[in-house]
Amino acid sequence: MNPVHKTIPVLIHNGKPICESHNIVQYIDEVWKDKSPLLPSDPYQRSQARFWADYVDKKIYNNAKKLWKEKGEEQEEVKREFIEGLKTLEGELGDKLYFGGESFGFVDVVLVPVTSWFYSLEICGKFSIEAECPRFTAWIKRCMEKESVSSSLPDPHKVYDYVLLLKKKMGIE
Repeated sequence: MNPVHKTIPVLIHNGKPICESHNIVQYIDEVWKDKSPLLPSDPYQRSQARFWADYVDKKIYNNAKKLWKEKGEEQEEVKREFIEGLKTLEGELGDKLYFGGESFGFVDVVLVPVTSWFYSLEICGKFSIEAECPRFTAWIKRCMEKESVSSSLPDPHKVYDYVLLLKKKMGIE
């Protein structure tokens, strides 16, 4: 149903495909406005949320995908960039409960799914996200207290089993 990339995710609403994660979340936010909004109403704050969501894609997701695949010096460089990205996000989070402030919002929705891969990344990269980024880890724990988050993310140990399967198929290790 994705007319260009032929990939997921795709949301089908009223028989029409809405493609790509960020676009889907923004669509949901606009269509179901009466629910708890994910994007701020202020245009500047909305632009900032979109900026940080883009940062998550480019710095966190991209490096997470590389981290479990690499070895040696390449892995160390990706790990450094990944941790640096998390620390930048930690700085943006500051003392707020969530990236949007007091309520769970757009950046949180974009970022929280990758946290189910953290266990695998820590094992493959031989590091601790909690030791490197304690405030970020506290944010993850707050997010996981939300039933909508904890019930929708895959088990980190199953993700690790999947990573091991992928590594085997790719001839890594």
